[in-house]
Amino acid sequence: MSTPILVTKLFHPPPRPKAIPRPRLLARLDAGLRRKLTLVSAPAGFGKTTLVGAWVAGCGRRVAWLSLDDGESDPARFLTYLVAALQQSGANVGSGLLDALQSPQPPPTEALLTTLLNEIAALPDEVVLVLDDYHALDARPVDAVLAFLVERLPPQLHLAIATREDPPLPLARLRAQGHLTELRAADLRFTPDEAAEFLNAAMGLDLAAADIAALEERTEGWIAGLQLAALSLQGRADPTSFVRAFAGDDRHIVDYLVEEVLRRQPADVRDFLLHTAILARLSGPLCEAVTGQAGGGARLAALERGNFFLVPLDDRRHWYRYQHLFADVLRAHLLAEQPARVPELHRRASAWHDRHGEPPAAIRHALAAGDFPRAADLIEHALPTLRRDGLGVTLLGWLKALPDELIRHRPVLSVAYAWALLADGEFASVEARLQDAERWLDTTADGRAQPGAPAPEVDAVVAAEYRALPATIAIYRAAQAQVRGDLPATAIYAQRVLDLAPEDDHLRRGAAAGFLGLVSWATGELDAAYQTYAAGMASLERAGHHSDAITGAIVLAEIRVAQGRLRDAERDLEQAVQRATEQRVQGAADFLVGLSELRRERNDLPAATHLLLRSQELATGMGAAPDRSRWCVAMARLKEAQGDLDGALALLDEAERLYVGYFFPNVRPVAALKARVWVAQGRLGEALGWVRERGLSAEDDLGYLREFEHLTLARVLLARHSSNRARSLVSETLGLLDRLLRAAEAGGRAGSVLAILVLQSLAQQAHGDIPAALVPLERALALAEPEGYVRLFVDEGAPMAALLAAAVKQGIAPDYVGQLLAAFGKVADSTPPRQGVIEPLSDRELDVLRLLGTDLDGPAIARELMVSLNTMRTHTKNIFGKLGVNNRRAAVHRAEELALLSRARKH
Repeated sequence: MSTPILVTKLFHPPPRPKAIPRPRLLARLDAGLRRKLTLVSAPAGFGKTTLVGAWVAGCGRRVAWLSLDDGESDPARFLTYLVAALQQSGANVGSGLLDALQSPQPPPTEALLTTLLNEIAALPDEVVLVLDDYHALDARPVDAVLAFLVERLPPQLHLAIATREDPPLPLARLRAQGHLTELRAADLRFTPDEAAEFLNAAMGLDLAAADIAALEERTEGWIAGLQLAALSLQGRADPTSFVRAFAGDDRHIVDYLVEEVLRRQPADVRDFLLHTAILARLSGPLCEAVTGQAGGGARLAALERGNFFLVPLDDRRHWYRYQHLFADVLRAHLLAEQPARVPELHRRASAWHDRHGEPPAAIRHALAAGDFPRAADLIEHALPTLRRDGLGVTLLGWLKALPDELIRHRPVLSVAYAWALLADGEFASVEARLQDAERWLDTTADGRAQPGAPAPEVDAVVAAEYRALPATIAIYRAAQAQVRGDLPATAIYAQRVLDLAPEDDHLRRGAAAGFLGLVSWATGELDAAYQTYAAGMASLERAGHHSDAITGAIVLAEIRVAQGRLRDAERDLEQAVQRATEQRVQGAADFLVGLSELRRERNDLPAATHLLLRSQELATGMGAAPDRSRWCVAMARLKEAQGDLDGALALLDEAERLYVGYFFPNVRPVAALKARVWVAQGRLGEALGWVRERGLSAEDDLGYLREFEHLTLARVLLARHSSNRARSLVSETLGLLDRLLRAAEAGGRAGSVLAILVLQSLAQQAHGDIPAALVPLERALALAEPEGYVRLFVDEGAPMAALLAAAVKQGIAPDYVGQLLAAFGKVADSTPPRQGVIEPLSDRELDVLRLLGTDLDGPAIARELMVSLNTMRTHTKNIFGKLGVNNRRAAVHRAEELALLSRARKH
């Protein structure tokens, strides 16, 4: 269920029939379309909205308009309305972002915005996006969203901001770079000619030139001041006297003029204006409910005709709002004159919005009325909707406005508070709220809290929430434990949910099964993890939470890959993409990232690249933007496969910066991936630094969450062996790998088994025992061939190519090995050869290698190269070590297998 959109916020104000033409300003705004940003910044009453509305009506581009208020200070609501405005303009973008915002764990905001900007960049038409009244927001996360957008705006989008105060953007830099067009109060003031046309033509006065000049001078061209003065002048027999008095020393021009306007109105009109000033938007029926007066629609139409600062919000003139300055002063007069009426007016507004299915507005007015019990009732009733819409941040703001004692006396609200804190990442405060709720529950003989009978006046929705409290509390405690990495506690609380929730409570039982599946995954029990998590997703499906059930395929595919079942993972992801597309739910982009990694493993690098790019440029309806950290890891591994190790490392740095764990086990830490790249680059010092930082050793106790790190440690140890030829390092590595293999086999982790077998074969090769190296390699090939593994072997570079060549000679899987060796050849054509755990040969070593293939003896080779015999022998020793051989003949043979002699000749 998506967040409801108030469409009146998406209409730009229609041109006013008697609006004053301002061609000089419109020309400046038109010229600014060549830049990124137009900023119209001035105090209240300078006609910012009217000017921008007139401009976009004739600018010749699609227009996306968003009128902001403090409700959009929640980043999720801001992004929801931002996309809705773009879609209202006809731009076919952002559906995936909207879907993602409804997810329990949306991707990082930068990832969502990146996909949105990519979609905008693909638009055939140019769009002007107007953010009106940006000053109404007070949220640094929204400011960060705006800054991200401005820095990366594609040419298809021009951003215009109308605001009373400058937004927190790098305006000086944008100004210096020529990206900014600015209009400020000095630009927006009416000129004397414009003031004359406004007062006499638009407002229907007949003022003398001297009176106009006096008003223009006194107001300094301030449009709202001129409008208020004109309203006060209407019907006066002696306008000159009024102008003379007005032009004097009055320092409270706004209050004075509004009072003059209000004093001249009939009592019923005056009360209507004051009483409806509490409303963010006005319609006839709403105004009637608040004021108790009939004919609300006719009254609004008359006010609009009388230029009473009324702004229409739709084309049918059904919804309006007051000009903000006018509304501010009206509210001030209301509070000064009728303070006792204000709470009742808000209560009436709250009741009307509640009857018309608008819980957020109903709750805001109840809070403004100080009617906290009613606000609490409304929040409790709206909880299912708020959870579905992902409005945790909004809920948190409302709950913080309630007296804490009231919340503590309402267990449903206390648990809702815990959920809102979890959603906002305030984990430290969650437990106290859960304990507040538990104090109101009965304790059974076994010490567990159970709800008593709800009060008779409690409605069905709240009663259901109350009955489910023990299971809900257990879910949130399981979530807390999972975030802390406390797997035993996660399992205990998840099992408690299953004990407490009835069989037909598919939502809570599905969530509990999901947590149990994650615990099994984190402990390396993959069969149990897959079955339990899949059962949880099936329960969510039965509960009607189709989006969560579909996106669970990401976890299930990860488990399948860890099981070595690549084909099953691929099938699951392809089916999930199809379902996400058909049902327009978030997740498809992350599915494409998973499919890309599978294509990379099969060495289909073009297809893998295409899928990653497609995940960023997802067509409308395909789902949310991908997890940016996960996307960077996938692209980094592609860069590695293409030989761009520096590019891979840069992407891994970004992935590490963006990584947010949420509730999923971190089974492939980015830092370990970086250490592997350092090994491939020969940067052994950095890799050893990582080993020390993580406190790793070959004698560590083993666990699945550190398995990837221990496999990386094995690579670092082999790299050290290649640099100092210490045989003890190979023995140490083989011992570690043997223990890792037994653990992986016990957990059914065929993916890990394969990686370990490959490393065992490389370690035996480094030990100089090729027959022993072929034993684990033969087993690895038998396991890998049915699933189509390629990069598992090719990524190991020259040493693995040599082992595969030896395997062919022994008749081991000749067809499959032939395919793998062919893949090495394709890589060599376009990328520099990877040496894996053995360092690449230097240019001088290639020279020596070339001469080792001739009939020259050692002294002759030294003379040919003009080096000493000792230097030549040092180079030869290094060559033997890097190629994993013990004599000259074997070195030449290995070099021929790896095509190194051809490189030496070219060199």
